[in-house]
Amino acid sequence: MPTEWPDLGALELLLAVDEHGSLGAASRQLDLAQPNASRALRRLEKQLGFTLVTRGARGSSLTPEGTVIVHWAHAVLAQSRHLLGAAEGLHGKYQSTITICASLTTAEHLLPRWMGRFRQHHDGLGVRLQVQNSATVCERVIENRCDVGFIETPEVPDGLHSVVVAHDELVVVVAPSHPWSRRQEPLTPADLTSTPLVVREAGSGTRSTLDAALAGTGRVEPLLELGSSAAVCSAVRSEAGPAVLSTLAVAEQRAHGDLVRVDVAGLDLRRRLRAVWTGPRVLPGPAGDLVRLAVDDHAVGHSAFDDT
Repeated sequence: MPTEWPDLGALELLLAVDEHGSLGAASRQLDLAQPNASRALRRLEKQLGFTLVTRGARGSSLTPEGTVIVHWAHAVLAQSRHLLGAAEGLHGKYQSTITICASLTTAEHLLPRWMGRFRQHHDGLGVRLQVQNSATVCERVIENRCDVGFIETPEVPDGLHSVVVAHDELVVVVAPSHPWSRRQEPLTPADLTSTPLVVREAGSGTRSTLDAALAGTGRVEPLLELGSSAAVCSAVRSEAGPAVLSTLAVAEQRAHGDLVRVDVAGLDLRRRLRAVWTGPRVLPGPAGDLVRLAVDDHAVGHSAFDDT
């Protein structure tokens, strides 16, 4: 009588052979190399003491003994899945707090909507939100100081998994009194590099996107460097100078006539906003639920979605 526990992967393989009638098809379904699958079945047969599968030119079929084992394997695997589900549930139960690091644009304009829906499924979960520029968000994710981060930079550092959660565009804005507000022709990239601008600080996603877009033309000449989009908007309204900001950050001011958008020809200022994390490729737990919610939110119409 067998004295060792059967390998659950081999039992799953046996079920797949029964379903598909072929060891090759079963191997492909489970993403196993066929030689490895054959060895797993032979080990199981040796352990149990009888042949489970008959192999022939037209495929593979279960022996009578194999049919009996498959019957019981269904129950064993079902209970194993229940065990894993219970363990995952316990993990969620005892994880009382998650920490989110987010760039300013995401924290101010997107996270509030996401968190409203997230709370419907995780009502008792505490959430710590740290608002930083994108470079700092990436550093904290890499250092495991938060469960998930949201960034605006064009590039994702090595070692981080990422998924696009929204699309955005930067626009040039000026005060209504600024000469550019009455300009008939679009600006050129050279106009931006030759004019002092009110800009976000180095390390912010907005600044990184602008610098990358102008890389073939020249460098931005900062008139003022400020630590938030709200501060930049205030400076522009006070006629300090032009700025380049997210459409999300200036929507209200443009609607009220406090800021005027100025078109730029020959410059692509579109960008992707991303969630980033370390560890498993598929982010587990409540943090993973938040990322999936954000992705679904924009996939159904708030913005285009492109998983890269």
